[in-house]
Amino acid sequence: MTQIPKGKQLILFDGVCNLCNSSVQYVINHDKQNRFLFAPLQSEIGESIIKDFNIDRSKTDSILLYSEDKGLAIKSTAALKISKHLGFPRNLLSVFTIVPPFIRNWVYDYIAKNRYKWYGKRDECMIPTPELKSKFLQ
Repeated sequence: MTQIPKGKQLILFDGVCNLCNSSVQYVINHDKQNRFLFAPLQSEIGESIIKDFNIDRSKTDSILLYSEDKGLAIKSTAALKISKHLGFPRNLLSVFTIVPPFIRNWVYDYIAKNRYKWYGKRDECMIPTPELKSKFLQ
């Protein structure tokens, strides 16, 4: 299993997706407690976690949230758990966890399925700036 520093959570994201990259930048800007680390799904650590949790990439290929003590959250559950730690008013989004996952994930999957068409795609994974490099795992 992949080791990450104690007290940190790892956000795995589609490194070639413009929407995902914008979302990562948003989280970085609002992560005042410095709780999150990041890695593309396409990275070695991303591939390792996908393999360890037997994730079907054809069904889950956008944002995952991993921590050693809480395991893995996927799709809308991951997004809502992330929002919970981004301060007011973003943390209010976590109230949507009361909506059954099959409904939340239907909306999530619809957006995920269309994200390249709507937001575009990069040729390669984002390379973090030197200032942000410590927040990214390879």
